[in-house]
Amino acid sequence: MMNKFLIPGFLFSCLFLSGGWTNSFLRSGYNMIPADTIGQTVPLGGNSWVTVKASGGKERVTNDGWINWEDTNAVFSTYVKLDRPGTINLYAVLGVPDGQSVILCGINKVYKEIHLIGREEHEQYFGTWEIASPGYIKIDMKGIKRTGTSFAQMKKLRIAGSAAGSNTAYIKNNEGNYFYWGRRGPSVHINYDAAETGDNAEWFYNEVTVPDGNDVIGSYFMADGFREGYFGMQVNSPTERHVLFSVWSPFQTDDPKSIPEDKKIILIKKGEGVHTGEFGNEGAGGQSYLNYDWKAGVTYRFLLHARPAGNDHTVFTAYFFTPETGRWNLIASFSRPETNTYLTRLHSFLENFEPSTGYITRKAFYGNQWVVDTKGEWKPLTKMVFTGDATAKIGYRMDYGGGEEGDQFFLRNCGFFNDNTMMGSRFEHKPSAKRPSVDLDSLN
Repeated sequence: MMNKFLIPGFLFSCLFLSGGWTNSFLRSGYNMIPADTIGQTVPLGGNSWVTVKASGGKERVTNDGWINWEDTNAVFSTYVKLDRPGTINLYAVLGVPDGQSVILCGINKVYKEIHLIGREEHEQYFGTWEIASPGYIKIDMKGIKRTGTSFAQMKKLRIAGSAAGSNTAYIKNNEGNYFYWGRRGPSVHINYDAAETGDNAEWFYNEVTVPDGNDVIGSYFMADGFREGYFGMQVNSPTERHVLFSVWSPFQTDDPKSIPEDKKIILIKKGEGVHTGEFGNEGAGGQSYLNYDWKAGVTYRFLLHARPAGNDHTVFTAYFFTPETGRWNLIASFSRPETNTYLTRLHSFLENFEPSTGYITRKAFYGNQWVVDTKGEWKPLTKMVFTGDATAKIGYRMDYGGGEEGDQFFLRNCGFFNDNTMMGSRFEHKPSAKRPSVDLDSLN
């Protein structure tokens, strides 16, 4: 049986003299604290989200923890993946700027009422929970009542107990800006079999379907990826969605303004209503996008073309098929210097670029992939290798998946599900019985 000890006498006296909620605090049994080892320290800046937002609420997760916790409707949620069942003893490092507060703290929907007091930052024991099985746990906190300006300022949690093993998964620290990358969640990729794509693929055709409810803000469902760029569709805000096509410059930088003139991506042409410019931060180069209100549950078709144009340049061109009009639409055509190639390293990916939605699952289906070689021969792509980004590889986030369903591949990420897919897994689906009907000559 775990040893316990009482709160020291001087603290007991201070709490007792304050009266009110504090006496309730003592009567509720929170004066008994487990004699734990160090356990695991979970920084809230990389592992928390405001999962229920108050109307006009100011609650935020920052690198230093939670701020502006004022509204009783707001819920902060923290996610940790445990590798074993057992008990979890939960502690929080916090301070109450003024007054006293009462909050609810729940793990996997089992809640305890916690009474908070004390301006100076301190560690407080929140209780013990039984964990029936390994996997992600969700730690929710919701304010009930307060006498001060905010419920509390929290910086980190500490978990101990028999379920808090050494393989517990969460964002450990902010080295490498992982609070940002970790809250975005893991990106996942379909890498199409190079033996099927060949080295003279002039066209790449793909279809993408986002199931209802998976069009989460911040999602990029990238359909046609290649060594020099990417092409797909995004959810940019509640009112804006893009079809996006970008080509990296051969000059390695995150600042497009630093690219020398002879290494800039050159716009050859663009489609009606398409915006063009430069991009940075994750490499740099030429970018184009069409504001298009695409819908979940509808299958969209993407077509990419590459052709060496001489003078050590290759022209990459993207087309998007709109079901409403029944026609292919030019997005843009870019010329890339220091490049003499057809389409190589073909892939698709799913990423979340909005950290505030990194706790919500999204999924997409990628099907009916084909390449057309320089002789005009259509070849189906039926094999893939599943991979993830650095956030997945380091083991900070384990909510990633991909594979084959029916005659399509799929990708899934974020949302803290437990049935993740092993990196490097190989999958195959049946080739489509009918190749796409596309008049390539009319497009080219």
